[in-house]
Parts: sequence; structure tokens; C-alpha cells
Amino acid sequence: MDKSKTDYTLYLCTDRGLMSCDTVEQSVEEGIKGGCSVIQLREKDCSSREFYELAVRVKKITDSYDVPLIINDRLDIAQAVDCAGVHLGQSDMPCTEARKILGADKIIGISAATLDEAVKAQADGADYIGVGAMYQTNTKTDARAVTKEQLAEIRKAVDIPIVVIGGINLRTLPDFKGMNIDGAAVVSAVVAQPDIEKAAKEMRNAIEKFVINGIGI
Repeated sequence: MDKSKTDYTLYLCTDRGLMSCDTVEQSVEEGIKGGCSVIQLREKDCSSREFYELAVRVKKITDSYDVPLIINDRLDIAQAVDCAGVHLGQSDMPCTEARKILGADKIIGISAATLDEAVKAQADGADYIGVGAMYQTNTKTDARAVTKEQLAEIRKAVDIPIVVIGGINLRTLPDFKGMNIDGAAVVSAVVAQPDIEKAAKEMRNAIEKFVINGIGI
């Protein structure tokens, strides 16, 4: 998979505590069927063995749809299952070191809540940045808030793709019209809905209509 062609439009983060279905695998497959274009496997409360085994199962699904699988935080799991890449927070391993370990072909995403963090992420070789939290969210109660003004500054300063995260849903999406972002990361707006595939479809349509530059605006 050529990482330069990655479609960040609808970036789904898994959450077994919020999902409306029985398995993470089911939530991922239904999300992809609805238009999710990147999957991030995010598991905070399971053992390394469980995380690895789940990653293997999820990767079979993402591979069958040719959708990149990103592992949250855990470089070892990302390497073990040979997935598309990792997403790292500001307290995780530095991007430069992760790049040495993973090599040039893997995707590395970095969370950024300030202009300095975003600029540093790009300088360190990140492939994209996750900017947020744009709104208060129950999925990450300690997330730092980012204003639309800060987002606009970050967009001016970096060339790599920007994915907004934190409280993104059908109601908040129109706020990003004309902001020239590359995608939106969602959790509960998709996986917590009774019909995950339908929720993903509605989110994808709304992002293309309101957000993605030059499409439907």
C-alpha cells in the first residue's frame, strides 16, 4: 500500500467500551462498509497478548478492503502484525525514533494540540497529524482543547494532512467548512450508533459535503 495515497477522510478509532455491536471486528467491518478510510486500533485496557491477537484479526478485515490499519501507541504490536503504521501521542516514543524503527514506508501519525507540536511533528517526519480535541468528549477526558483559530494557524504552518479529532459528529462537522483539513477522526459518532454502517455513511457524506476542500462546497 502506497502511504502517499492514504485517504484520511473518515478515520475511525475503535472503542470496545462504546461500540453498539459485540466485537471490535464487527465494528471495523461495518465502519469500512460505510466509508471509513483509515482504521485506528485503540485498546487501552487489554494485555499485550490480547491486543496482538485482536490486531491480527482486525488486520485480516482491513486488508480485505485495502484499508490501512494504524495501531495506537504500540510500535511493537504494529511491527508484529506488519500493519500500515502507528499513531503516537506527545507522551509516547518520539516520531524520529519511531521512524528509525518502522522505516520510511510506514505511516506515523502524531497528536498535536499546539502550533509548536504540529510544526515539530512535520519536521520529525510525521505523515499526518491528529489535531484536537476540538470539542469536549467522553472518550478522552484529559484531552487538551484546540480552538478553530489554533487549527487555522496549524493548517497554515504545515503541509502534511490534518485530521481533526475530539467530539466530531454530524452536528459539529459543518464548523470545519473551508478549513482545508484532510479528514475527521470519529469514535462514538460511528461505533456507538445502532447502525454503524449507516452512521459511517452519513459521516462520510457530511465530511465530503462540508469539509473536504473542493468537494461539494
